[in-house]
Amino acid sequence: MGIDTERDIEANLQIGPTDKGMVRLFVEGGGVEIPMDFTPDEAREIAEEIMAAASRAAKVKG
Repeated sequence: MGIDTERDIEANLQIGPTDKGMVRLFVEGGGVEIPMDFTPDEAREIAEEIMAAASRAAKVKG
């Protein structure tokens, strides 16, 4: 399965700072909780990747 494979799964995503100065992405769904901590620089890189993907996705004809 790749990134383009559709799945019928619901999940919640929460994003926020931790008390250790990290940025946490917290994914919860299907009884699974996945906390992912990133440095602020890593989080900025992820944000840039999301923005770039959003720009590319907006150009896709559906």
